Amino acid sequence: MPAYAVLGAQWGDEGKGKIVDFLSEDIQIVGRFSGGNNAGHTVVNDDGEFSLHLIPSGIFWPNTFGVVGAGVVVDPDILISEIDYLINKGINITNKILISERAHIVMPYHIILDELMEKSKGNNAIGTTGKGIGPAYADKAYRLGIRMGDILNLDLFKSKLNEVLPHVNRIISNGYDSKPILIDEVLEKWFTWNDRLSNLIGNVEKKVNNSLLNQENVLLEGAQGALLDLDLGTYPYVTSSNPTIGGAFTGLGINPKWLSGIAGIFKAYTTRVGAGPLPSELDMESAKEIRNIANEFGTTTGRPRRIGWFDAVAARYTYQMNGYDSAILTRLDILDELKSLKICKSYKYGSQILEDFPLDLAVLEKCEPIYEEIEGWCTSTYGVTEYSDLPDNAKLYVMKIEEFIGCNIDIISTGPHRKNTIKRKPLII
Repeated sequence: MPAYAVLGAQWGDEGKGKIVDFLSEDIQIVGRFSGGNNAGHTVVNDDGEFSLHLIPSGIFWPNTFGVVGAGVVVDPDILISEIDYLINKGINITNKILISERAHIVMPYHIILDELMEKSKGNNAIGTTGKGIGPAYADKAYRLGIRMGDILNLDLFKSKLNEVLPHVNRIISNGYDSKPILIDEVLEKWFTWNDRLSNLIGNVEKKVNNSLLNQENVLLEGAQGALLDLDLGTYPYVTSSNPTIGGAFTGLGINPKWLSGIAGIFKAYTTRVGAGPLPSELDMESAKEIRNIANEFGTTTGRPRRIGWFDAVAARYTYQMNGYDSAILTRLDILDELKSLKICKSYKYGSQILEDFPLDLAVLEKCEPIYEEIEGWCTSTYGVTEYSDLPDNAKLYVMKIEEFIGCNIDIISTGPHRKNTIKRKPLII
């Protein structure tokens, strides 16, 4: 090892929670490096089923410690409720997690701003989760952010709030004709945050780097997906952070020399939440069939996900930008009942055939998929743990995806439980 990154390779919702949990048995530290509680990671193991939004998904193993890096924006109320949720399910992590003092806080007014901004855009809304993530990152860039370390000092917290709140209220009152926020309403939050979280806030960067210096295994847990990257994704239909590999280094404060490998997680078909191009999108009836089989509704928002065939053009693009050493394919079992499957291998744009993912959104929106069709296997793959036990057509489907991406698929998920996994090759050595 000692550092290994696991990244979403599509538009998010690829099954990162399950895979991170599966890979974390021999990991000393698992760290979230980007995003906020707009992420929704589902873990199913011997302890039960869990939905996580901020806490790293590898936390369930007894010797694994979780960290939340400076690149994450943290809603303290959500963090507290998530800790309580785990405690109520018999998982006490209060001595197993550290939140970076440099991580920015999603303040109550960020959530209000998010809702007002989306509403004002009408039909042109991006389709954010409404969790305040974008406004929190915006304040970070404006140097108006309040950080987790400020929870440790009331005077400092109050001073920063006095600085930023007039600016926020001008936007809320003048820009959106909405009710201004009173400082006392926000200050009340501080006392709960300080009481519940002060012992969990510290120097994550030092802890992670010390672990690496001691040759311990560190897993870098991505959130969202590469095609939602603020800089490299389908802008403006993107998230507000960098879920690509560069964000892992800045988000956890480590240097690239520690990295021993990168895995990209691909769902066996494509999904997307919210607005933006999805070239291989299925018609409503076909999408409904897969959505209902797979329960494709957002973990965070509950919104129905848009469904498409596997898009190898987009997959090649994320492979190029992240340099995956291995690909991981999830939800293969969802396709068991389909009589035929399609893989989008290229795009048609006017009279042109495009092998590369267009960076111009106006071009991408007009692209039509060119498919390779494969006969389905119509046999259950649920819970299969050996590649040799897969039906021949399922193997063919896997091999075709490998061929189109140019990357080996070393892990295949055949169900939600960590045990429902085919490991063709060890990733973490």
